[in-house]
Amino acid sequence: MSAQPFTLFRTKVAPGKRTAIDIPVSRDAADSVVSLPVRVIHGRKEGPVLFVSAAVHGDEISGVEVARRLIRKVSPKSLSGTLIVVPVVNAFGFVANSRYLPDRRDLNRSFPGRVDGPLASRLAYLFRTEIMERADFGIDLHSAAMHRYNLPQVRVSNESPRALELARAFAPPVIMTSKLREGSMRAIAHEIGVEMLVFEAGEALRFDPMSTRIGVNGVLRTMQAMGMLALKRPKRSPHPTLEASRSMWLRAPRGGISSIRAESGRIVKAGQTLAIVRNPMGDEEFAVTSPVDGIVIGHSRLGVVNRGDALIHLAQIGEADTSLDPDTEEWFSGVMLDEHEVV
Repeated sequence: MSAQPFTLFRTKVAPGKRTAIDIPVSRDAADSVVSLPVRVIHGRKEGPVLFVSAAVHGDEISGVEVARRLIRKVSPKSLSGTLIVVPVVNAFGFVANSRYLPDRRDLNRSFPGRVDGPLASRLAYLFRTEIMERADFGIDLHSAAMHRYNLPQVRVSNESPRALELARAFAPPVIMTSKLREGSMRAIAHEIGVEMLVFEAGEALRFDPMSTRIGVNGVLRTMQAMGMLALKRPKRSPHPTLEASRSMWLRAPRGGISSIRAESGRIVKAGQTLAIVRNPMGDEEFAVTSPVDGIVIGHSRLGVVNRGDALIHLAQIGEADTSLDPDTEEWFSGVMLDEHEVV
């Protein structure tokens, strides 16, 4: 059935068209208008509404490139439903290379927001009312914090069966089921009945080609599973995804110089040495070992550490998955590097 016009922030988008909408957020200290940049791609046929957002944390730029490529790849003529893409949610942090808003608040702990609150709360309110509440499903794109790297992974709530189903369609290296955090976009989405998943990949302030392509492919596969578009048959299919519901950070036992022995993507066994911390004088060293069989889903990039610093983010995997080859670089990278093409 043919679609009806789609309206967002008082702008009407005709079926089979795309439109750029800049929603004013605030004026900065120099009196320039700071806006929420939105791209709406409205299909010719009826279908679901999907929002894709990036740079909720301003220094997490990997998702911005995923969003940019997605906008270029998806044509309204071949789309059923509506795709809302917000490549830079936190423009303040994005231009300042900062995770936070100017008031040092974390936007992803500021939902549901309010119209008369601090800047982070106002932006959360605007994003919720203008974007989230217009959608049937959402994908939020993130990366690791400063000086850390995340293996491409999808995080979903165990209270969201549809999100888990679509996470499997996304087909990342790892799916983590995790609790909802108060004030997060995922938590408020659950409250308002809009299921969503979070894609984590790469590191802050860096573009990572593997993370970008896995992200683009994953969003396109999710859209295909939602009935929004069709994809050309890929030359190579992704390997099976590992699923986990428990993860832990392994921390430095003392201050010193850190050497990571098992980087993100490595399958590890209980008792295996994952990192070494040495003192600068060279006469002491301490091994950080794995307490469980698992896969490294994140690791520190810092060579100098203090006691208690996070070194390795480890996800525990099931007994059936421990038969995987411990040398897993090919498992999660090579087969996913060809970007999907839309029919």
